[in-house]
Amino acid sequence: MHPAPSVIIFSTLSGLGFGLLFWLGIDLTPPTGGVAFAFFFIGFALAVGGLLSSTFHLGHPERAWRALSQWRTSWLSREGICAVAALCVMGLYALCLIFFATHIVILGWIGALLSLLTVFTTSMIYAQLDTVPRWKTPLTPALYLSFSLAGGALLSGRITIAIALLAIAAVIQIFWWIRGDNALTISGTDMGTATGLGERGTVRSMAHPHTAPNYLVKEFIYVIGRKHAQKLRVIAFVLTFALPLVILALLPFSHILAAIAVLSHIAGVATSRWLFFAEAEHVVGHYYGMR
Repeated sequence: MHPAPSVIIFSTLSGLGFGLLFWLGIDLTPPTGGVAFAFFFIGFALAVGGLLSSTFHLGHPERAWRALSQWRTSWLSREGICAVAALCVMGLYALCLIFFATHIVILGWIGALLSLLTVFTTSMIYAQLDTVPRWKTPLTPALYLSFSLAGGALLSGRITIAIALLAIAAVIQIFWWIRGDNALTISGTDMGTATGLGERGTVRSMAHPHTAPNYLVKEFIYVIGRKHAQKLRVIAFVLTFALPLVILALLPFSHILAAIAVLSHIAGVATSRWLFFAEAEHVVGHYYGMR
């Protein structure tokens, strides 16, 4: 799949933002006043900024609101509805904490659950696609949720929880990569199934079906070299997990080191998301003889 910058920014920032809002929502002793404003500002900026960036991948961003009407069949529509609901509930929860120092527990829990549900619906946009075998696995929602919870814990200063969740997310990421490398082969799709000619024997491509690149080729077929992908995986793993874990678990705490851990994690998540799309082999590539 073509790794569009807008989608990478969206999946990176919104996950972190809703992860932070989740932890703020379930906090038994949440901050109030100016401190609460700072935390909620970061959470909303990341969540809303990520959602807005995703609209730039649309041909007509001004029509994005229409996607909300297809909630019965579309995970994208469900994501939009959950996101709006989460932001509204958490906005009211934040206002009570910031201006009235009032902690409405039930409101926070509802907002936290909606925030987590938003991340889940985002992951299901990809996990439900039979056409991308690498994504079609329960590990995809697990990956998105673990990243969101770990990043949110890191942003909210929950060091002990962040260490545990970063370790869990690291394990899920490794298994997701290992399983994904063989997913296309295991799926049983090939040029024969893509063209419908498989029953007649081995199908080979003599020339591309089109003389010029079309939408499918530009959006759904992206080839990344294996050595290049492996290097980026190492970079993503070090930045997302290894460096933050070393800083949090082995070094004396300081605000500067904590900031480095957060920035490292965000950069690592962005790299991992780039690979998430760049390595996704859409089965339409078989039809064009490019797999």
